[in-house]
Amino acid sequence: MPSSRQTGASPAGRAPGTVWIVDDDESSRLAMESLVQSLGYPTQVFAAPDEYLAARTSRLRTEDGVLISDIRMPGMSGLELLDRLVALGTAPPTIFVSAFPSDALRLRVQASAAVALLDKPVDATVLKRELENIGV
Repeated sequence: MPSSRQTGASPAGRAPGTVWIVDDDESSRLAMESLVQSLGYPTQVFAAPDEYLAARTSRLRTEDGVLISDIRMPGMSGLELLDRLVALGTAPPTIFVSAFPSDALRLRVQASAAVALLDKPVDATVLKRELENIGV
């Protein structure tokens, strides 16, 4: 079940878009949620890609935000999730995270509609820069 917590305005002074976090590993999901919230962004977390996909294709369709997704998850990978969102026309800017980055994976992400691939554990400065570049 997704959870949602709202925080203050973005560093730019305007209300930030939501950062949706999809990760099957609870400790990683909660750590990312805490990090993103510490940067001033509201979050909503999902334990599985299909949970996010269902929310995005219904109630989240028109909301502004960014998707941060793990790459390796059971059932549906982060790349497969993004491909489905692109096919549905509902893909938000997407940042992937991986504990197992490789050159081959980096090439696959670069060839996708994703904005970036970040290594786990995620560096707060790098994540902040990516979110600011997206304009969340």
